[in-house]
Amino acid sequence: MPGRSPFRVLVSTVLSTRTQDPVTAAASARLFEQAPDPASLARLTPRAIEKLIYPVGFYHTKAALLPGLARSLLERWGGQVPSTLDELISLPGVGRKVANIVLSKGFGIPAVAVDTHVFRISKRLGLVRTRTPEQTEQRLMKVLPERYWIEWNTLLVAHGQTMCRPHNPLCDGCQVRRWCRRTGVARTRR
Repeated sequence: MPGRSPFRVLVSTVLSTRTQDPVTAAASARLFEQAPDPASLARLTPRAIEKLIYPVGFYHTKAALLPGLARSLLERWGGQVPSTLDELISLPGVGRKVANIVLSKGFGIPAVAVDTHVFRISKRLGLVRTRTPEQTEQRLMKVLPERYWIEWNTLLVAHGQTMCRPHNPLCDGCQVRRWCRRTGVARTRR
């Protein structure tokens, strides 16, 4: 979805942490009705934001964080979302995963966003043997062609939510089972 508002991608991605997609979408829509830009978000109180974003996970923490994030955008970048990894991770509450999603979905810049699904499935497929999301990000950037970086997160999140779940994965119906290290199929063919 390159071309989407980087501000909306940033705020929605902050809200999405530890929250299911439908809850995030509804909360984001309510919030953007009241705060469609950094200036209006900076003016909202944490209590007002809590009411708009509930029931996202950690809504108290996120509601306290968002006005400061908006003020930082206003003070440091004139209300624009920065378009480099280093600048994005300097924002309050923004880590590498959120920054990489903003780069890829908001700006169309190739980036590998590693969340729990990408971390787990990339390991199961034998693409990485890493211990941290940052190591996984760096390794995936070496083994995946750059043209797949933007969509890798989207594809693996969908696969992780429907098939390759952390517990009780649905291996029998999996389309990529033959490459999976978990099922043992990949190990017997190597």
